[in-house]
Amino acid sequence: MILGAITNSWAEQLMDTDLPRLVERARRRGAQHVELRQSYLGQYETGAGEDWRPVTEKMVRLVRTFPLLTFNLAIAYPCLTTPPEPRSPVFQASLEAARALGSSGNPRLRMVDPARFDSPWETAEDLPREALGVADLARESARQGVSLFIENSGQPIRSMHLLVREARARLAPEEAGCLGLCVDAANSLRCDPSSDPVAEMEGVPGDAVLMVHFKQTRDGKPHPSVGEGDLDFRRQVAVMRAKGYDGPVVLEIPPGPGVFDSFVESVQYLEGLEAA
Repeated sequence: MILGAITNSWAEQLMDTDLPRLVERARRRGAQHVELRQSYLGQYETGAGEDWRPVTEKMVRLVRTFPLLTFNLAIAYPCLTTPPEPRSPVFQASLEAARALGSSGNPRLRMVDPARFDSPWETAEDLPREALGVADLARESARQGVSLFIENSGQPIRSMHLLVREARARLAPEEAGCLGLCVDAANSLRCDPSSDPVAEMEGVPGDAVLMVHFKQTRDGKPHPSVGEGDLDFRRQVAVMRAKGYDGPVVLEIPPGPGVFDSFVESVQYLEGLEAA
């Protein structure tokens, strides 16, 4: 597994420590990948809302400083709830930054729509017309050589897979391969407590899983590290292995003063599962 960290875990530390120092701390503790999350980038971003922009020049330098790490960008973007705007300044700037961060390999952009929905999407007829507009965003992303993966914490894995499947059907084969899911079993379980998120992940074709996030809960409450709890990571790791998943596994550790200790505990736990 390519174990990764995410910058929103460092919300407290970013108040008085610059981003490269935090990346180095994570690297020394086992991170092989870092996801740069909008709003948690310090001087590597400017503005907010529609005026938000990544500072691509600094991201280029970050990649050069850490040649053995891989990076991707994650943004909050209303991709499921508003008509698609592939040429919007925010989306274009995000693609440019994603290309800079992934200049040595596969450029990746994660889009998170924070909107909540009344119920899970179970059939194609349930999908909002605006959500199917991700096909237009994926077409532009593919044109620029960037893999686009989407996430919504209010929809379970099966519903997001349904959306990706329907959106891919609107794309040429070479474009469809650039659109996929970020699978987060904890989010899926939270929005549908009666579901089996690992079984739902098992039902997603391997080429549609473009990123995986791990975080743990116990009795529905966030746990500081990835370990035993409500989610069966042994089973999920086995599913990922069977699919041949070789992308990043980002450990989404809750922010706090002990975030790096929790990251180390999580790395050790997952390395133990992988070796089993």
